[in-house]
Amino acid sequence: MSEPTAADPTAVRPYALPDPPRAARTAAVAPWLAAVAASFTALQLALVVPGSGLGWDETVYTSQVSGSVPAAFFSAPRARGVSLLAWPVAELTTSTAVLRVWMALLSGIGLYLALWAWRTLLPTRVLVLAGALFGTLWITLYYGPEVMPNLWSAYGALAAVGCFLTALRRPLDRSPLVGLVLAVTLTGLMRPPDAAALVLPLAVVALFARGGRRTGLLVALLAGAALGCGEWVIEAYVRYGGLSERLDRASEIQGGTSWNIAVDDQIRALDGRTLCRPCEVPWRHRATAAWWFALPPLAAGGAVAAARARRHGTALLPVLVASCLAVPYLFLIGYAAPRFLLPSYALLALPVAACLWSLVSFPAGRWRPALTGLVVAALIGHLAIQLSVTLTDLRNNRAMSSAYRATAARLHAVGVRPPCLLTGDHAVPMAYYTGCASRQIGGPDGSITPAGVLTAARSRPVAVLVPRHGRPPAYAVAWPAVPLPDSHAFPGYHAYLAPPLTPGDRPIP
Repeated sequence: MSEPTAADPTAVRPYALPDPPRAARTAAVAPWLAAVAASFTALQLALVVPGSGLGWDETVYTSQVSGSVPAAFFSAPRARGVSLLAWPVAELTTSTAVLRVWMALLSGIGLYLALWAWRTLLPTRVLVLAGALFGTLWITLYYGPEVMPNLWSAYGALAAVGCFLTALRRPLDRSPLVGLVLAVTLTGLMRPPDAAALVLPLAVVALFARGGRRTGLLVALLAGAALGCGEWVIEAYVRYGGLSERLDRASEIQGGTSWNIAVDDQIRALDGRTLCRPCEVPWRHRATAAWWFALPPLAAGGAVAAARARRHGTALLPVLVASCLAVPYLFLIGYAAPRFLLPSYALLALPVAACLWSLVSFPAGRWRPALTGLVVAALIGHLAIQLSVTLTDLRNNRAMSSAYRATAARLHAVGVRPPCLLTGDHAVPMAYYTGCASRQIGGPDGSITPAGVLTAARSRPVAVLVPRHGRPPAYAVAWPAVPLPDSHAFPGYHAYLAPPLTPGDRPIP
C-alpha cells in the first residue's frame, strides 16, 4: 500500500480504512488473530507451564471438580465458572502439567474469540497490536494457564463490548446479540461482581439506542446476566439464606467493602506481587508500573484517533466499561491483586493500540520517523519488563510448589495419607498436594469444630499444621509433633499428628 499524502483523506485519519465486504474482512482478519492467539499460547507453554504448581486459590477451584482430591471449602466470594473449565482434565488426572497445558490452550482460544468480536469494528492491525499488548502483560501471561477466573472475566468483558457495538451497527443481524449473551454469561460464571459492573454501563448506553435495538440489547444483557450469575444467586439462597447474606459474607471475607483508595496498592503490586494484602510493602521496582501511568494518556489518544476515524464508540465505550470494572478494585477494597484489573486492561488495550498506530502512521514528515522510533523503543522496553516480572513470579511459584510437594511427601512418610484431614495454617493448599480434605475451625471456612476434628481422628489420619512460633490448638497439644521440611515458604513448620488408632478403638465410619 502506498503512503498517504497530505491530500489523501486517510492522512488525517491514519487508521480509517474503508470497510471491505464482511466475508472478505473475516477472511483477512482470521489468520492474524490466530497468529496472536497462537503466540500467546506458545509463550505460556514455553515460559509458564514447565514446573509451575497450583497456588492456593487454584487448589480450591480445582478440588471442586477433581476426581481424586476432596473438595476444599468454597467461600462466599467465589464462583464456579473456572472450575468447569478445568473439569475435563481435573476429573481424569492430578497432573498439574496436563492441567496447565489444557488451560493454556483454552486461554489462547479465548483470546482469539474475544478479539474476533471486534473484527468488523477495528482495523486488523489495531486488533493484532491490542491482542499482543494484552497478551504480553505479565499478569495475562502468568494467569493464562492457571485455574483462576479473572482472565476469563476479561475475555467475556472484551467480547461483550465488541458484540454490543456490532449489534448497534447491524440491528437486523441477530448473531451479535447471541454473542453478547454468551459473553456476559461467561463473565457472570467467572466473577458475578464483574458481570454487574459490565452490564450496568452497557444497559445505560442501550437505553439511548433506538426502539428495536434498545429492546434487543437489554434482553441480551439481562439474559446473559441471568445465565451467568443464576447458579451463584441460587447457591446464595441455598447455603447462605439469601443474596444479601452472601454478599455480606463475601464482603466480610474480603475485609469489608467500603470507600478505600487502593490505587497505590495496585501500583506497588505491579512489580510481581500476585496478592498484596495488607499492601504495606515498599515500591522498589518503579519501572514495572510505567505502563500503568501511560494507560490514561494513551487511551485518551486512542479516543482522539477513533474520533478522527469516525469510530467514536470503539474507544469511548471500552474506556467507560473498563472504568466501571476497575472502580471496585481501586476504591472499595483494602488490598490489591493485579489480576483483578485484567478485564479493564483487556478493554483499554484497544484504544491504546489505536493511539500507537496513529502515532506510527503520522503523516509523512520529519516527525514520523521519530515517533515510530519512540513507539518501537517503548514497546521493546515494555516487553522486556513484562517478561522479567513473569520470570520472577514463576521462580517464586516453583519454589512454593516445591515446598508444597516436599511437605506432602513428609506427611505421607509419617502416615498422613488419603483419606486424611488437614487443618491449621496453609491447610487448604497443602491438603490438595497431600490428597487430604481440609477443614478449619475458624476464619472464612469455619466448617468444623474441635470435637469434629477429634471425631475425624478416630477414623482417619489427621494433622494440624502450625507455623514457627505458633502453638497447636488445645485439643492437639499432646499430639506428637513432626517437623516439616524447612523452606522459605514454610520456615519452621510442624505437623501435630493425631495418635494412631489402638486395637481397642472403634473407628467411626
